[in-house]
Amino acid sequence: MSVKYDDIGINYNSTRRADPYLTSQLLKYLNPKHNGLYLDIGCGTGNYTITLQKRGVGFIGIDPSVKMLDIARSKNPDVEWKLGVSEKTGLPNDYVDGIMASLTIHHWTDFKKAFTELFRILKKDGDLVIFTSSPEQMKGYWLNHYFPKMMNASIIQMPSINKIEMAAKKAGFKFKTSENYFVKPDLEDKFLYCGKHNPELYFNESIRHGISSFSSLANKVEVEKGLIALRKDINSGKITDVIKSYKNDLGDYLFLVLNKKL
Repeated sequence: MSVKYDDIGINYNSTRRADPYLTSQLLKYLNPKHNGLYLDIGCGTGNYTITLQKRGVGFIGIDPSVKMLDIARSKNPDVEWKLGVSEKTGLPNDYVDGIMASLTIHHWTDFKKAFTELFRILKKDGDLVIFTSSPEQMKGYWLNHYFPKMMNASIIQMPSINKIEMAAKKAGFKFKTSENYFVKPDLEDKFLYCGKHNPELYFNESIRHGISSFSSLANKVEVEKGLIALRKDINSGKITDVIKSYKNDLGDYLFLVLNKKL
């Protein structure tokens, strides 16, 4: 993973900006205490970490990519940036008041170790806020129509909600709440389904490079063919019917909030 994101990190920060709405949701679910300390696990270049820190929230950012952390540190040296992974944070027991994990859990190599580690470092009654997408949700992306192999590879690596909840429960977490998120037309963070309402975004090479599915999982030939087909359908107007055929009520991503009860 660190090698993958060392490569993506070259231009990652130019397209992966903290989205205002998602920031407000993370803030709502973290519900930070005054003078509390929070962890952004898998923080990347620190876009959400820094945005929330500017709101007065004390943060530690942990990521396995040296290049990502170098960028984060250059943007804000006041945040404590640490090299590490969810399975091994290097933090003391009962150390942070809350944890957020945004679009990162599919990179965790050992769910049992990861949730056990996060439970260990989280203070009593602290929340773990996860932002992710489920395999079921991803099957509803119209991207499947143009990039089936890439999407299949992406879906396979995503843990099911049941797997997440089971692993978290075994570690000691209690389910608190969940909420589906539907991509908005003005989304500023250009992650995988950012072009749900604006297919033109996928023709931007910088945006594709900042999305791990395109930059690391995708077959180059399939992407080229998919983009040609997508352009053809945009020009003909067929894209409207394709998008409609994938419309569903499952949500595109979701927030999952877990609590440490002792």
